[in-house]
Amino acid sequence: MLINLTRGLLVEYGLSLPPLVLQFEFNPETVSRTRTINIVTGNAPGTRGGYDFTLPNETPRVAQGVTVEPEQFSLEILLDATDRMSDPNLPGHPIANEFGIEPELDTLRSMVEPKSQGPGGVQMLSSLGLGGKKAFQRDEHPSVLLLVWGTHILPVFLKSVQVEETAHLPTLRPYRARVTLSFQVIEGNNPFYQVEKVRQMVGAAMNLAAGLSGSFSTSFGGSL
Repeated sequence: MLINLTRGLLVEYGLSLPPLVLQFEFNPETVSRTRTINIVTGNAPGTRGGYDFTLPNETPRVAQGVTVEPEQFSLEILLDATDRMSDPNLPGHPIANEFGIEPELDTLRSMVEPKSQGPGGVQMLSSLGLGGKKAFQRDEHPSVLLLVWGTHILPVFLKSVQVEETAHLPTLRPYRARVTLSFQVIEGNNPFYQVEKVRQMVGAAMNLAAGLSGSFSTSFGGSL
């Protein structure tokens, strides 16, 4: 049975040394996404009607405020060099034969490590100690990554990488592994997140249209 696999892409958004880009097959059984809010309620629910409301314009007083936590999600990807190792016509055949998927794993480890800003705005692994002399050039910061799959382009921080190596070359370099990646979405005033929010609003509108259409069809169909 043939399975259509969507190609996913992780790319560091910035000038980096070395450039960090990872392409992978993306066909997960599950993607876990979590969005939470913290609701601030008043100490005296009996005042001004407390938690009671009747009209839509009365709902803001049900709570005193709210803070939104950035969306967190995780997914599992499969890194496998078997096809590249067996087919000399595929790109990356010599590298796969010698190194397996070690270059991909090195890329993920570099993505999750803190960076520092070097000369010319180029960012590099802070563990190398190659930052500039100025204080702001020695500050450590996480990589800003773009996660691309399907219609989604999400700006994210890569928070953790969990690797389960399942097959190795005679040199003990892995050529197959399952990798669990955990992300935090970078929300706010950036073009990628704004486009994602517009896509979300369009999807919600489509859901409403589909629901109303189904309701009308059921109502009129049942009355005929």
